[in-house]
Amino acid sequence: MSCKVKLKEQDVFFEIEENETVLEAALRQGHNLPYGCRNGLCGSCKAIVVTGDITYPDGTPEGLSESDIKQDFALLCQAKTTGDLSIKVRTVETAADIKLRQFPCRVTTCEKLNKDVIRLILELPKTERLQFLAGQYIDILMRDGKRRSFSLANPPDKDQILELHIRYYDGGLFSEYAFKGLTEKALLRIEGPLGQFTLHESDRPIIMIAGGTGFAPVKSMIEYSLKNNDKRSIQLYWGARTKTDLYLDNTAIQWSIDNEHIKYIPVLSDIENLNGWTGKTGFVHNAVMEDHTDLSGHDVYACGPPPMINAIVESFPANGLDKERLYSDSFEFAAN
Repeated sequence: MSCKVKLKEQDVFFEIEENETVLEAALRQGHNLPYGCRNGLCGSCKAIVVTGDITYPDGTPEGLSESDIKQDFALLCQAKTTGDLSIKVRTVETAADIKLRQFPCRVTTCEKLNKDVIRLILELPKTERLQFLAGQYIDILMRDGKRRSFSLANPPDKDQILELHIRYYDGGLFSEYAFKGLTEKALLRIEGPLGQFTLHESDRPIIMIAGGTGFAPVKSMIEYSLKNNDKRSIQLYWGARTKTDLYLDNTAIQWSIDNEHIKYIPVLSDIENLNGWTGKTGFVHNAVMEDHTDLSGHDVYACGPPPMINAIVESFPANGLDKERLYSDSFEFAAN
């Protein structure tokens, strides 16, 4: 039997199941409440219980003092309820609302997706979680003080196991090491979350454009929208040189098969080596404009190399796109 939780200041409700914590229920239904460790230690998820009763099946969490309890504070990452609740808590509306943090992490998977791209899976300590918004990135902190930025490819509910897509560049600041020296169980240090490339609430259809490993934050956004049952129309254009450069092509195809509101359009630019390709060819931004002579009713999210982003910024307004509805993240190459 489910109960209802009201966020008093926002005047919205969500349901909570019998075996869920308040925080788990909120995040599951797309309400971004602040949190840190999810273990009752840091106090980041503290909220005031206005009405209703909460319980802590594992005992009162360490991050809650006697003074907090007397003032009706609760730690939502541990709190459960068997009845309706009303709570007073702030929500995370923008990237600026999330605290920047550093973590040690361990490499658990280093999987080659094609000859130029690997999928790196990083695991945070069991007592830590990284709260982030879909589309954001992290910095890997190098021993010489330098840092390398990579978008998170996993949705925000996967906050202890982080997925990165890393392309090999000859002389790349981190990619040389990732491809030639990095092994499973290696230790890294990261900082995040970073970036303003995040989903915005809207009733307009969405066009997402990925260039190369710009697919990573797009993957995070789409998986987040599916998790939260967002039915806005999404057309995903993924631009690459060759078919093998669409390194998670089957994932994108499956999204379109399973969801009527998602359409996947891959675009290849190496027209001399198409090998029977029957899909769209040329530059991905031109493919979008060929399909959409009027972009005035859309939101556009684009992530990829600077030439692609620059071309979109310069050309899309001519097809009616409001510049305020263009959200982009330009991947810069960092050499040693």
